[in-house]
Amino acid sequence: MKRCILLMVFLATITLSCTDRDDDLVAVNIRIKNASELVFDSVQVGEAEDPITALNPDDYSDYQEFETAYTYAFIQITSGEEIFTLQPIDFVGETPLPLGFYTYELDVTDTGEVLLTFVID
Repeated sequence: MKRCILLMVFLATITLSCTDRDDDLVAVNIRIKNASELVFDSVQVGEAEDPITALNPDDYSDYQEFETAYTYAFIQITSGEEIFTLQPIDFVGETPLPLGFYTYELDVTDTGEVLLTFVID
Protein backbone atom coordinates (compact mmCIF):
# COMPACT_ATOMS: atom_id res chain seq x y z
CA MET A 1 0.00 0.00 0.00
CA LYS A 2 2.88 2.37 0.82
CA ARG A 3 4.34 1.76 -2.64
CA CYS A 4 1.05 2.62 -4.27
CA ILE A 5 0.76 5.88 -2.34
CA LEU A 6 4.38 6.80 -3.03
CA LEU A 7 3.89 6.07 -6.73
CA MET A 8 0.78 8.24 -6.84
CA VAL A 9 2.57 11.13 -5.06
CA PHE A 10 5.54 10.79 -7.40
CA LEU A 11 3.34 10.83 -10.51
CA ALA A 12 1.34 13.80 -9.23
CA THR A 13 4.54 15.73 -8.53
CA ILE A 14 5.90 15.08 -11.99
CA THR A 15 2.60 15.99 -13.66
CA LEU A 16 2.20 19.24 -11.73
CA SER A 17 5.81 20.34 -12.24
CA CYS A 18 5.74 20.05 -16.04
CA THR A 19 5.50 23.30 -17.96
CA ASP A 20 5.25 24.14 -21.62
CA ARG A 21 7.65 26.60 -23.21
CA ASP A 22 4.77 29.02 -23.71
CA ASP A 23 3.42 28.98 -20.13
CA ASP A 24 5.31 32.11 -19.02
CA LEU A 25 5.28 34.16 -22.21
CA VAL A 26 5.01 37.93 -22.09
CA ALA A 27 5.45 38.59 -25.82
CA VAL A 28 4.85 37.19 -29.28
CA ASN A 29 7.93 35.24 -30.40
CA ILE A 30 8.76 35.15 -34.12
CA ARG A 31 11.68 33.55 -35.90
CA ILE A 32 12.66 33.54 -39.57
CA LYS A 33 13.26 30.54 -41.79
CA ASN A 34 15.21 31.22 -44.97
CA ALA A 35 13.18 29.23 -47.51
CA SER A 36 15.10 30.68 -50.46
CA GLU A 37 18.32 29.71 -52.19
CA LEU A 38 19.92 33.03 -51.23
CA VAL A 39 22.05 33.81 -48.20
CA PHE A 40 20.27 36.52 -46.21
CA ASP A 41 22.93 38.92 -44.94
CA SER A 42 20.30 40.67 -42.86
CA VAL A 43 16.54 40.53 -42.32
CA GLN A 44 14.65 43.39 -40.70
CA VAL A 45 11.28 42.27 -39.32
CA GLY A 46 8.87 45.10 -38.59
CA GLU A 47 10.20 47.48 -35.98
CA ALA A 48 12.47 44.93 -34.28
CA GLU A 49 15.42 46.60 -32.56
CA ASP A 50 18.02 44.40 -34.22
CA PRO A 51 18.01 42.78 -37.64
CA ILE A 52 18.61 39.07 -38.03
CA THR A 53 21.99 38.48 -39.63
CA ALA A 54 23.75 35.76 -41.63
CA LEU A 55 20.88 33.37 -42.37
CA ASN A 56 21.77 30.61 -44.82
CA PRO A 57 19.23 28.75 -46.97
CA ASP A 58 16.99 26.39 -44.91
CA ASP A 59 18.29 27.86 -41.62
CA TYR A 60 16.21 29.31 -38.79
CA SER A 61 16.97 32.43 -36.79
CA ASP A 62 16.55 32.76 -33.04
CA TYR A 63 13.18 34.00 -31.86
CA GLN A 64 12.62 37.74 -31.54
CA GLU A 65 10.05 39.14 -29.11
CA PHE A 66 7.31 41.53 -30.24
CA GLU A 67 4.65 43.29 -28.18
CA THR A 68 2.26 43.14 -31.14
CA ALA A 69 2.58 41.08 -34.32
CA TYR A 70 0.40 39.77 -37.11
CA THR A 71 0.45 36.88 -39.59
CA TYR A 72 2.53 39.12 -41.86
CA ALA A 73 4.86 42.07 -41.36
CA PHE A 74 7.18 44.55 -43.01
CA ILE A 75 10.22 42.55 -44.11
CA GLN A 76 13.44 43.88 -45.62
CA ILE A 77 16.03 41.34 -46.74
CA THR A 78 19.56 42.23 -47.76
CA SER A 79 21.46 39.66 -49.79
CA GLY A 80 24.73 40.85 -51.24
CA GLU A 81 23.99 44.12 -53.05
CA GLU A 82 20.28 43.31 -53.43
CA ILE A 83 17.50 44.55 -51.15
CA PHE A 84 14.11 42.80 -51.18
CA THR A 85 11.10 44.29 -49.40
CA LEU A 86 7.66 43.10 -48.36
CA GLN A 87 5.65 46.20 -47.50
CA PRO A 88 2.16 45.65 -46.04
CA ILE A 89 -0.27 48.47 -46.72
CA ASP A 90 -1.86 48.38 -43.26
CA PHE A 91 -3.13 46.05 -40.55
CA VAL A 92 -6.70 47.41 -40.47
CA GLY A 93 -9.09 44.58 -39.63
CA GLU A 94 -6.27 42.21 -38.70
CA THR A 95 -6.26 40.44 -35.36
CA PRO A 96 -2.97 40.59 -33.42
CA LEU A 97 -1.35 37.23 -32.74
CA PRO A 98 -1.81 35.76 -29.27
CA LEU A 99 1.29 35.10 -27.18
CA GLY A 100 3.12 32.14 -28.65
CA PHE A 101 5.84 30.95 -31.00
CA TYR A 102 5.63 31.54 -34.75
CA THR A 103 7.79 31.33 -37.87
CA TYR A 104 7.85 33.54 -40.94
CA GLU A 105 9.17 31.38 -43.78
CA LEU A 106 10.68 33.78 -46.31
CA ASP A 107 11.37 33.11 -49.96
CA VAL A 108 12.43 35.44 -52.76
CA THR A 109 11.16 34.82 -56.30
CA ASP A 110 13.20 35.25 -59.48
CA THR A 111 11.50 38.63 -59.94
CA GLY A 112 12.53 39.80 -56.43
CA GLU A 113 9.14 39.39 -54.75
CA VAL A 114 9.28 38.41 -51.07
CA LEU A 115 6.93 35.56 -50.18
CA LEU A 116 5.98 35.06 -46.54
CA THR A 117 4.45 31.84 -45.25
CA PHE A 118 3.14 32.07 -41.69
CA VAL A 119 3.64 28.98 -39.47
CA ILE A 120 2.43 28.35 -35.92
CA ASP A 121 5.18 26.55 -33.99
